[in-house]
Amino acid sequence: MLLRLHPENPNPRPLQQIVSCLRDGGIIIYPTDTVYGLGCDIFQHESVERICRIKHIDPAKAQFSFVCHDLSHLADFAKSVDTPLFRLLKSALPGPFTFILPASKQVPKMLKTRKNTVGIRVPDNLICRSIVRELGNPIMSTSLPEDPHVEDYTDPEIIHEKFGHLVDIVVDGGVGGTVPSTVVDCTDGGATVLREGAGQLPGAFA
Repeated sequence: MLLRLHPENPNPRPLQQIVSCLRDGGIIIYPTDTVYGLGCDIFQHESVERICRIKHIDPAKAQFSFVCHDLSHLADFAKSVDTPLFRLLKSALPGPFTFILPASKQVPKMLKTRKNTVGIRVPDNLICRSIVRELGNPIMSTSLPEDPHVEDYTDPEIIHEKFGHLVDIVVDGGVGGTVPSTVVDCTDGGATVLREGAGQLPGAFA
């Protein structure tokens, strides 16, 4: 199913349809402030396993991120966030960053990495943040499956044509980007860029 949402004023009815799908264990493809992502409710373990099968990856080796509405869930899923780090997160988010942080006990075991970390995302995109806000908890997110026959990962209609049979809903939020988020490791007290992406760290942290 391809559902169109206005990027600046998401219609409540299809928004609730998407949220109901996630609560029922569905999988969606949705826009962020960088590229289109593949996601599900973090507490739907069977959906997480389904995404792993779609991407042909081992759940134990997967590196997923949590897409949050804002930083209010930070204390629930990450620990050891001191004042300088919180200032960095607050100045950079919402934005095109994935911050790797020490995972709290509330992170589902199958979503923790071997290093016991979690990736936190707060995209500067009203559609995905509205979905997460209505859902009430983060979405587990990863990139779309790699397919040699797909040249355009920015057009939601093409994405639906190629991947719609693998998921329950493709959310059309307009043309997506091509550059993924910048990944920043904050597990050792600093801020180390692991992957250069769409964002640049603010000020003293750059």
